[in-house]
Amino acid sequence: MNILSIECSASPVSVCVFDGEKILASSYINVKITHSQTLLPMIESTLKSSALSLNDISGLSVATGPGSFTGVRIGISAIKGLAVNGDLPCVPVSTLEAMAHLFLDVNAVICPVMDARCNQFYNALFRIDNGKVCRICDDRAILSNDLLTDIAGVTDKIIICGDGAEKFFSQINDNRNCVLADISRRYQSAVGVAFASFDKLKNGQTLNRGELLPSYLRPPQAERELKAKQKKG
Repeated sequence: MNILSIECSASPVSVCVFDGEKILASSYINVKITHSQTLLPMIESTLKSSALSLNDISGLSVATGPGSFTGVRIGISAIKGLAVNGDLPCVPVSTLEAMAHLFLDVNAVICPVMDARCNQFYNALFRIDNGKVCRICDDRAILSNDLLTDIAGVTDKIIICGDGAEKFFSQINDNRNCVLADISRRYQSAVGVAFASFDKLKNGQTLNRGELLPSYLRPPQAERELKAKQKKG
């Protein structure tokens, strides 16, 4: 069973093919080129590198947010387009949960943080115990001070990851059990999406392409600004 996974909810964009035991092929880009330019060529090259075609893919998975509104839409649109071929089943994955699945080899609390601006982070907490991921809290947009308070009482090792990791880690003063994730798995990756989604695909916990929806956690900036202007008016 092969799953094709996509992650483009933030600056990095990545694609991978996973067969349940190993990553057959993966591609990762973290440069300032729009995902609409890079994603489809990456999908084609990753499939080619895995010696597979779309006909060999059993299902698709994608990070559905939180994250960049544009990036999330591009990823979901790409998956919906690919799913037309054979009406492939789809698995939506939280961007934050996917990051936690990059640390299956450690026993620790994983704290993914994505810069949501306005002194907030998109965040959730996960505990990794012998390769199993346990969610501690729901995905949320949280003020940095509130997140600092949340992790202050955690005595286990805490790994900070995500595109907001450096920014948040710089605010931690006295929590000595916090560490910044190694650069090799600090950022969002399709590998994490694949790990988080494979068992769901195997167990039939899937959606059809029409049911895939983004998970933004809060309205886009333009929508918030419009509502603010309407209130003032």
